[in-house]
Amino acid sequence: MAAGQFANPILALTENVRRSWGWFLFFGLLLIACGIVCIAADVAATFVTVYAFGWLLLFTGVVALVHAFRVHQWGGFFLYLLSALLRGFTGYLLIRYPLSGAVGLTLILASFFIVGGLFRTIGAAELRLPRWGWSLASGIISVLLGIILLWELPVSSLWFIGFAIGIDMILEGAALVGFASAIHSMPRVIAYDADRAA
Repeated sequence: MAAGQFANPILALTENVRRSWGWFLFFGLLLIACGIVCIAADVAATFVTVYAFGWLLLFTGVVALVHAFRVHQWGGFFLYLLSALLRGFTGYLLIRYPLSGAVGLTLILASFFIVGGLFRTIGAAELRLPRWGWSLASGIISVLLGIILLWELPVSSLWFIGFAIGIDMILEGAALVGFASAIHSMPRVIAYDADRAA
């Protein structure tokens, strides 16, 4: 083994991650800044998200459609073709009617919040695992959020998607900043010198 090499590849990987703490910090702060912008301009962020999702569906639908005709002899051709047309058409509708798309996406999210919250609430009350109160509270809050979103439709569809993405970006950025701080405070891994060990 050459001098200055690590005896254990895991130690080498750990040291490389520790040296990259600045990048984690930078991307974490960038995500937090973007999240704040999304919350401040939640309506614009909602429409940008709907447009981006629409273009993504349209692009993948076109790619899947081309692929379906390239493998048209395959037995599942019609199902693949139907999936491609559905994706492409949904993407087109989101791009053509972004406000209706935002309402539709908010409706789906509200339904997920209610159903997921009910499952968490019932599961927490039935299983009563350690600290089950937190899971119960999370489920109840999720159900209430879903009900509020449905009650406030279509107004809630204008701001909620952008607001939710902003919150998610801030939380993800905070996690990266915390990770950067943790790895920066780690002790430096000393390289194993085979010549000195001999």
